[in-house]
Amino acid sequence: MPFDIHNNAMRDQNEHVQPLIEEKARLLHQVYTKGFGQAMAVFLYYAIATHLPGPGMPLGHFGHWLRRCLAKRFLKQCGYGVRIAPGARIQADRRVSLGNNSNIGQGCWLLGDITIGNNVMMAPQVIILSSNHEFRDVSKPMIEQGQRPDEPVHIGDDVWIGTRAIILPGIHIGSHSIIGAGSVVTRNVDEWMIVGGNPAKVIGQRK
Repeated sequence: MPFDIHNNAMRDQNEHVQPLIEEKARLLHQVYTKGFGQAMAVFLYYAIATHLPGPGMPLGHFGHWLRRCLAKRFLKQCGYGVRIAPGARIQADRRVSLGNNSNIGQGCWLLGDITIGNNVMMAPQVIILSSNHEFRDVSKPMIEQGQRPDEPVHIGDDVWIGTRAIILPGIHIGSHSIIGAGSVVTRNVDEWMIVGGNPAKVIGQRK
């Protein structure tokens, strides 16, 4: 009897708690939902290109070129002069837009509906999310409540985002602003502002 209970518990866990990211990472799932060309681009990006070095290292320019070429297949928009560093994780369902001369830093995570303007500098390990986990139903565990609807994130032109900054769902960051390293951005940022801290607050102005 205890063995049956254990099996039932394990089965329930597999059915309800299996991470969504594992399902979306499967090549067959990508082929079924997005078509063979885009699925192959996603597979090659994560299997090969994301592990190649960046500029300044042997084969760095090739890695840089290959990541950009593959990302164009699953980005919603990809401008000219785009730079994508090694280890960058980008949601591969045409919901991320990247403007001209903008870059995604090493080890960054961009998940969800995200629009990035022109000339945006992004340091390593920045995290940008457009959705969050649901928690408002106190009658059930949070792990069973799923995700909230997407709240798009918009980043203007000429923005500098520091290392390990986190930008939460629904945030709009005005053009010409600076997000300090390690900041957790929970409110909109006006143009020309410099913000920092957790939660991020205005610490200066560029004008």
